[in-house]
Amino acid sequence: MQEIAKEYDHRLVETKWIERWDDSLYYFDWKSDKPPYIIDTPPPYPTGSFHIGNALNWCYIDFIARFKRMQGYNVMFPQGWDCHGLPTEVKVEELHGITKNEVDREVFRELCRKLTSENIKKMRETMKRLGLSIDWSNEYITMDPSYYRKTQVSFVRMYENGLIYRDNHPVNWCPRCKTAIAFAEVEYETRETSLNYIHFEGVDIATTRPELIPACVAVAVNPEDERFRDLIGLEVGVPLFNYRVPVIADDEVDPCFGTGIVMICTFGDKQDVRWWKEHGLPLRRAIDRDGLMTGIAGKYAGMEIERVRDAIIKDLKEEGLIYKEERIEQNVGVCWRCKTPIEILSEKQWFVRIEHEKVLDAAAKIRWHPDYMMVRLKNWVESMEWDWCISRQRLFGTPIPVWYCKRCGEVLVATEDELPLDPTVDAPKRACSCGSLEFEGEEDVLDTWMDSSISALAVGGWLEDVFIYPTQLRPQGHDIIRTWAFYTILRSIALTGMIPWEEIVINGMVLGEDGHKMSKSRNNITAPEEVMGKYGADAFRQWAAIGGSTGSDIMFRWKDIVAASRFLQKLWSILRFSLIHLDKDKAPYERPQKLSTVDKWLLARLNELIESVTADMQSYSFDEAMKEIRSFAWNTLADDYIELVKSRLYAEDSNGRESALYTLYTTMDTLSRLIAPFMPFFAEEMHSYLNEGSVHAREWPRVDRDLLDEESIEKGELVRRIVEAVRRYKSENKIPLNAPLRRVEIYTSVDLDLEDIKGALKSEVELVNPDTTLEMKAVGIKPRMDVIGPTYRKEARKVADAIERLDPEEVERVISDGGKVEIEVDGKLISLDSSSFEIEMGFESRGERVDILEVSGVKIAVMR
Repeated sequence: MQEIAKEYDHRLVETKWIERWDDSLYYFDWKSDKPPYIIDTPPPYPTGSFHIGNALNWCYIDFIARFKRMQGYNVMFPQGWDCHGLPTEVKVEELHGITKNEVDREVFRELCRKLTSENIKKMRETMKRLGLSIDWSNEYITMDPSYYRKTQVSFVRMYENGLIYRDNHPVNWCPRCKTAIAFAEVEYETRETSLNYIHFEGVDIATTRPELIPACVAVAVNPEDERFRDLIGLEVGVPLFNYRVPVIADDEVDPCFGTGIVMICTFGDKQDVRWWKEHGLPLRRAIDRDGLMTGIAGKYAGMEIERVRDAIIKDLKEEGLIYKEERIEQNVGVCWRCKTPIEILSEKQWFVRIEHEKVLDAAAKIRWHPDYMMVRLKNWVESMEWDWCISRQRLFGTPIPVWYCKRCGEVLVATEDELPLDPTVDAPKRACSCGSLEFEGEEDVLDTWMDSSISALAVGGWLEDVFIYPTQLRPQGHDIIRTWAFYTILRSIALTGMIPWEEIVINGMVLGEDGHKMSKSRNNITAPEEVMGKYGADAFRQWAAIGGSTGSDIMFRWKDIVAASRFLQKLWSILRFSLIHLDKDKAPYERPQKLSTVDKWLLARLNELIESVTADMQSYSFDEAMKEIRSFAWNTLADDYIELVKSRLYAEDSNGRESALYTLYTTMDTLSRLIAPFMPFFAEEMHSYLNEGSVHAREWPRVDRDLLDEESIEKGELVRRIVEAVRRYKSENKIPLNAPLRRVEIYTSVDLDLEDIKGALKSEVELVNPDTTLEMKAVGIKPRMDVIGPTYRKEARKVADAIERLDPEEVERVISDGGKVEIEVDGKLISLDSSSFEIEMGFESRGERVDILEVSGVKIAVMR
């Protein structure tokens, strides 16, 4: 007998196991003969805060990792950190009161590295509190030279294969962040703006971007628009700036928008870029990298975009050139980070060539969960018109390993043996083809997605002694399908010709209790640390598992956390009861030669649970698995089985005690393993009272098909329902559940083991041949006051008393013969028909009155 506290203390248990667990239990063995299961874990951006969306995703990953490990796989659950990027630069500037241009380049980068390292340390602590089985021996940090060497090697190889190039090309540009961004980093917002109707010389146009008039290179009309056919090929004057542009025809012009004539600028949007390329139009750059007007804007040069818009509108109005304004809504492309409207500038940048069909073919070979998520990738790839711009005008990023010859301008790309390097610090080891040894290093850095898009390669051992590829799993959110998933597939095909992973599992976003996406502005953010502080990591992990199906958005609700905490307490109570009877020194308990009916039933139900939970885990249906475990533990085990076998467990001389002990031990041991992926702390604590060693080193339970016996299930279910029916009967009749009944008769031909029924009901129980006839007879008479009252008024109570004194059987005989019943009240005879009372019919067994219950076609006679 082992004593444990009555109340479950998550703080005590979780702290204990965090201190005791050895991380090496989860290390990947590169030399193992076990089948590998490598997870391409998302490398989060090290903000210092492991937010609830991260925590949900990492719980999913841990469920899979622990399950696969217990199934005998050699699992790698690595942890990476995607370090580079603009947010860290902005935070460093804020913390130190500097700008990146005020200090030495390397000093600023070192400040970024220091902040990143501090943030990683904070996030590691949250991960450990969550009970994640991370393989810290395979941690990678993208700002470390050992990692970004691989990024640079990938750049060099793709350049040599013609998949990376440098060119002048329109790019999305954030004037506030002062860097190029990829289309995947452009978000769209609906904003209200003015559509301005403006007189050009000879035509009228309508535009929402009057500040781009100095960048106008043509006006366009639809060739089918009869209003403007005569204008095609002519030139018109541009207001305020006094130069002329051609009128061209293009089918893409919408005759119904504005005036039906479109101003083409370089560049207002992607459509402008298409027209510019298709019609070979000149380039007029009106906006520079800082978001200021250039010299071609004349007197407006040097002005910010918002100011110049107002100034140009004012001047147009003063000259009578704006004749109409109307408010409209439009989708505006904004920077993913600062939400500033992006501009499209023609810049010399580095690009990755997009091979659309190869990406789609590779994506089709990957198993997607849910499968409909692949449509998002397909739609994104098919919508892409430009190659991926990979150069960024920042400091904290992987250096582009390129130099430019100062004499001839030739591009010199580093060789692999020179890597890793920083071209602004390191010189090339060879001369330019022109003979010069003077070079200027590339100051731009790579897009951070260039680092994270080789994560699958990196964890698989690319460029190392052992390379295991493709990896088995990519878990990620649906919000980065068009970035991380897309870029990883693209780069894997380019560098290896193989898919990066066999499967991809997509998780949804976390919504606040108000049903909206969590955000500071809505004040609906909940931190994982807050939840774990109040209710523990295992409660949080249960919420993650049971909150919704894979791929769906999940609402965070405190009531779900409370429910999870209650389940932990229920499990603890079950464990506490079990430990009164189980002895760890006797574990594992041997199976006796004979198992009782109820024990066979529970073991059959347990094996059904193993089968269904295993299938759920294999299909990533964590919500279904967790619901089934809860239902089994709370209802089948606690409410039914334990109540049925208590008497056997407490009776030292019971013939069936060994059977009950074996069944209870087997069930508790199996449960500890089934809950291990979801509730690692509780599972370890539970297991420690039952067995030696860690539950996380045990095998996943296997189905014993010999125990999936339909006859045992049917018999056990009948016993359970009989006991349930009689207990309900007691409750309805206000009989204490522990009070014995005089006798219970069960009318069935099924050979039931009555020991547990007797113990649970604390009553004598007999099996009776179902062909035995139960005699039905009148057992009582109930006066109907609704009839007697109005008829006999003051004498009604006396009439009712007289009716109740009658012999029920005699009354039933008289009424059946069509007669009336006579009673005497105050010396007067009163004749009553059957409308004045109700005859209560009942059953008798062996001359005693019994109440009859019925369960699954089986009659139960209860004698109080």
